[in-house]
Amino acid sequence: MKLTPELSILRSLLFTYSIENYDDSERERFIASKNINNETELAELFEKLTKPEFLSYKPEIQQWHIDTLHYYLNTDENFDSVFYLFDTYFDDKIIDHRQFMTVLLRCLLHYKIESYAS
Repeated sequence: MKLTPELSILRSLLFTYSIENYDDSERERFIASKNINNETELAELFEKLTKPEFLSYKPEIQQWHIDTLHYYLNTDENFDSVFYLFDTYFDDKIIDHRQFMTVLLRCLLHYKIESYAS
């Protein structure tokens, strides 16, 4: 059964970066140390913190996240609703939410392919 794309699921995937998730000061410092508007540093952040979370999901939930990102990136969605009232440990403001999500999608696809190869 294919799940319908929903922006709300992206918030759960990004919860690692929320100030509501305050149990690890080392993680918080690592997040704050990255320039999230730099694709390379953002990918490094996702590699360390998002990858383990994503890979813990069942394959159909992984695909749901990927399909949701694909779907909304192929529309004029600006992803403001994902980040609205979502306080993070990022030191910088996200300049381009679509670019952020594009990097996230690219990383998720890589993690999925990588997990099949292992």
